[in-house]
This record gives sequence, structure tokens and C-alpha cells, in this order.
Amino acid sequence: MKSFEVVAGIIVCNGRVLCMQRGESKYEYVSRKFEFPGGKVEAGERNSEALIRELKEEMDIDVQISEDDYFMTVHYDYPDFSITMHSFICKVDDCRFTMMEHSDFRWLGKKELMQLDWAPADVPIVEALEDSEVLDGERV
Repeated sequence: MKSFEVVAGIIVCNGRVLCMQRGESKYEYVSRKFEFPGGKVEAGERNSEALIRELKEEMDIDVQISEDDYFMTVHYDYPDFSITMHSFICKVDDCRFTMMEHSDFRWLGKKELMQLDWAPADVPIVEALEDSEVLDGERV
């Protein structure tokens, strides 16, 4: 089974979290599901560098993050591949971005996140965000 190391950005603007919806996929279990944006880590890249690059490529959004913004790692085995996903909190002042690879998006407060149909690997992050104080004190 193929295994991938990936990064995901928990993009926060004005106290809301950016939730991106995938388009159609050859894998039914991730098709049209919501996810945190990001992508694969390339050889020699630090996780934070990979996330900055992926968000720029996929959304034309600039984020300033470091390893200190690390939130959590999820290991998930899908039927056809497995991923190790490292997530980071990315606070931005400008909520604008260009949607180039996803089909839809939502800005939601942390208590609203579970109302979406998330990709299975992202669910543990959503659950941890609900229980976390990381967004407390943010404007909503």
C-alpha cells in the first residue's frame, strides 16, 4: 500500500476556520468530502515549508507559519493508501484566497465544524479543534 506524508493548514481568519470541499475523486471515500487544505511533503522539505508552498500553489494564499504552529498529526489508512498528516494553525488577517483545486468552501466557527461531511483523516483534527482552546479568544 502506498504511503504519503502530507501537511494540512487549519486556516483561521476572524475566528472562523476555512473548510475546503474536494471535487470528484476516483476514490469514493474522499470524493466531495471537506478537508483542511494542504498537500504532499517533498523530499528535503520541512513540514511548515511544504504547507506554505502547497497553500500558495493551491489557493494563492500567503501564510506565515513555523514549526511552533504545529497542531497535531493523524495517521490514517484508507483502503488504497495511507497518510501521515501533520496539521498547523495558520492565522491570517486577510480572508481572501483563490479556489483553484477545490469545488467549494465554508468559513465556520469551531463548534460548527462537525456539521460538514469530512474526509475520514480530517475528522480527528476537527474533534481536537472542538475540544481545544486554540481558537478561544479569537473574534467570531
